[in-house]
Amino acid sequence: MSQHTHSSTPQPGDSYVQSFARGLEVIRSFSAAAPRQTLTDVATRTGLTRAGARRILLTLQTLGYVECDGKLFSLTPRILDLGFAYLSSMPMWNLAEPVMEALVEQVQESCSIAVLERTDIVYVMRVSTRKIMRNSLGVGSRLPAWCTSMGRMLLAGRTDEEVLALLKAGEIEARTRHTLTDPQAILAKVRQARRQGWCLVNQELEEGLVSLAAPLVHRSGRIIAAMNISGQANRTSARQMQDKLLAPLLAAAQAISQSLPAG
Repeated sequence: MSQHTHSSTPQPGDSYVQSFARGLEVIRSFSAAAPRQTLTDVATRTGLTRAGARRILLTLQTLGYVECDGKLFSLTPRILDLGFAYLSSMPMWNLAEPVMEALVEQVQESCSIAVLERTDIVYVMRVSTRKIMRNSLGVGSRLPAWCTSMGRMLLAGRTDEEVLALLKAGEIEARTRHTLTDPQAILAKVRQARRQGWCLVNQELEEGLVSLAAPLVHRSGRIIAAMNISGQANRTSARQMQDKLLAPLLAAAQAISQSLPAG
């Protein structure tokens, strides 16, 4: 199924290069679930014709972003250059890393930073503990904003109308027996995060996973990212996490916020 049908997607016009957009769709068709694909697979996933998909794949192969064993296409490590361009263009991530490492050392729980992209959050930094976690998240991982602590913290930087529009655009489904699925109930949690300046999500994304998030705020007052600490409920309950870990998390988030460039 094509993944590029969004109401906010620009329509072709003088400033819209359709072939480039289709090339990006081909890149995005590769995932952990589909790391190697036939030409037919790519055409089916993107909604392109076989001929169109073939032209794009061969172009990406010529540029070194895709390789083919004669039948199956896959991305090459060179594709990482595209993501690294984003990370290297944002000096804040370099400033954040030592603060995150110190926080992880202090609280002995994993720490991540994410930004909002449409209805999802995208991980841009992660520092893990040595403890074995069931979730294997890394830079570039995506999760729904509506049921994650960082997502709700990022949504708190939007107006109520924008939040409801994003919730309407996403596919809200119960991930666990604790997951909130009613848009108004989720909005109430977003408002609470906006009011108190932090957000806790208890086992809504995954059974046993508790997450606490704080905003990274530009000096203009705009929330540009969120940082979280995540842990297992069987080790640290939601109440214990709030009592013991909230203060260190807020202090670390404030330290990163204060170091952000003015631009």
